[in-house]
Amino acid sequence: MMNYEFRYAANPEDARAYGTDDLRRHFLIPKLFVKNTVQLTYSMYDRYIVGGIMPVDEAVKLETIPYLKSKNFLDRRELGIVNVGGKGTVSVDGTIYELSKKEALYIGKGAEDVVFESVEEQQPLFYINSAPAHKSFPTKKVGKDEAEVIQLGDEKYANKRVLNKLIVNSIVETCQLQMGLTELLPGNVWNTMPAHTHNRRMETYFYFEVEEGQTVCHFMGEPQHTRHIFMENNQAVLSPEWSIHSGSGTCNYSFIWGMAGENLDYGDMDVCAPNELR
Repeated sequence: MMNYEFRYAANPEDARAYGTDDLRRHFLIPKLFVKNTVQLTYSMYDRYIVGGIMPVDEAVKLETIPYLKSKNFLDRRELGIVNVGGKGTVSVDGTIYELSKKEALYIGKGAEDVVFESVEEQQPLFYINSAPAHKSFPTKKVGKDEAEVIQLGDEKYANKRVLNKLIVNSIVETCQLQMGLTELLPGNVWNTMPAHTHNRRMETYFYFEVEEGQTVCHFMGEPQHTRHIFMENNQAVLSPEWSIHSGSGTCNYSFIWGMAGENLDYGDMDVCAPNELR
């Protein structure tokens, strides 16, 4: 089954006037995983697609959607997948890739049959991001041992974390899609501090491994006009190019960041010092 929705882009001056319900309606993606279903949100921020696929007792195929006006989903797109659940498989035109938790798969433009399944009655949760592509690059699996790992933060500032670059140009050739996974260590709650913007790229955050009954407060908006959205486990949020993206939780957690836009330079960002935010 395929479920999909469409989100327009928001002007930053308009977003200053959004209340809680407006912010959540425009930016929050509250439900990504439904049994035997592909859940997709098509965003006008760089025509980025965010989704979740949860095969339980049958194979689930990634089909095209009306917004794409193409025979196959990946006729003019590339796809990034990170499994955040039990072991599962992704079949790409007949070639099967097995993904354990926190392993990634990049699929290039032109793949036709992409099918998701569970393995040995485990429950995989496939989080996916997709962006337009002008060239086809090879499909490639990226295990955690193949990630580019960076230690960041400081216990003093409650933001000590491990950043795993998974689908980035130093590991996988892509047109514009980039994805990575950040894990906050116990006792640490702040991510992406100092906050930043990058006018040539949009971004999405997917929060997971949030303890039941706990929450993450995601901060967004222009640096001098910040807003917030409280988020639960396995929820995603759209972050426009004009918006900061940062968050603090009531416990430690993990999140996946995905990006698309004008360039593949991970360091292309305008940093906002904590004491300059409003």
